[in-house]
Amino acid sequence: MDAQPLDALDLKLMQALQLDGRAPFSRIGEVLGVSDQTVARRLRRLRATAGLRVIGMLDESRLGRTGWIVRLRCTPDAAEQLAGALARRPDTTYIDLVSGGTEVLCAMKPRSRQERDELLFGRLHRTPRVTSVSAHCLLHLFYGGPFGLLHKVRALTADEEAALWPPRPEAADSAVQLDAEDEALVAVLRRDGRAGLNELQAATGQSESVVKRRVERLRASGILYFDVQYDSAALGLGTGAMLWLTVAPSALADVGEALAAHREVGFAAATTGQANLVASVVTRDGGELYRYLSERIGALKGVQTVETTLTLRRVKELTYEPTR
Repeated sequence: MDAQPLDALDLKLMQALQLDGRAPFSRIGEVLGVSDQTVARRLRRLRATAGLRVIGMLDESRLGRTGWIVRLRCTPDAAEQLAGALARRPDTTYIDLVSGGTEVLCAMKPRSRQERDELLFGRLHRTPRVTSVSAHCLLHLFYGGPFGLLHKVRALTADEEAALWPPRPEAADSAVQLDAEDEALVAVLRRDGRAGLNELQAATGQSESVVKRRVERLRASGILYFDVQYDSAALGLGTGAMLWLTVAPSALADVGEALAAHREVGFAAATTGQANLVASVVTRDGGELYRYLSERIGALKGVQTVETTLTLRRVKELTYEPTR
């Protein structure tokens, strides 16, 4: 269905779920001054009209894993098929068709070095009609992960935000491991971040109280967080792009932190490769993107070059939906 304009309450509900994806409807309603029935009804409508979904995600860095962005240049007839195949992999998240349909952009988080090498050095290079593969390791995250564009909407008041924030994750001393029961829980939450305890219990074969404690432990450690998937057109944002910035090393931290504060930026990270900083931006249209590039990016000291790749179509966001 086509995205419909959102009102103030819709935006508050979306931001509330970005803060705490598993917050009970009753608590959200109490903070926002509406009934839990109103919250449930509005969220059902937002799911139908704006593609709203809460997805359980892992902070891979706390598991000792490294994120990558892979640029795959291919013949025009191969791009859609390649993007679909990558989208079905559980270790990929954002997959876009860019550059006139001759390039696939893929964010991936291999579970092991063996999986990384098998994909990057083996399978992709052997894929027919792929003309080049460029892999970029994410070195430092400036913005993204548990934080997204909805945090910058500022629909909630400061008091409402404070009331809805879950307890902050603990500092991680070292990488941790997930056991089989944790993996089973996460698999369900990747499909539906608001899955009930009964569904989680059925997936693990454990009691409801044990399941509840496991979810709370994973959240408290920061390994598990909840993100919100939605159609950005619902926010009036119709133009997405990836920016590949070459920045003087002495200015890299300052530029990255500046990008993190820009309302247009949903993701920014230092990366390996010819460009050492990458950012995902969304604007209302091409004119606003031009002004952002010329006025905001152009004003940042230390930025030497910027490559802009326009997003033609998003194939996968947090989870794969073939009808997107």
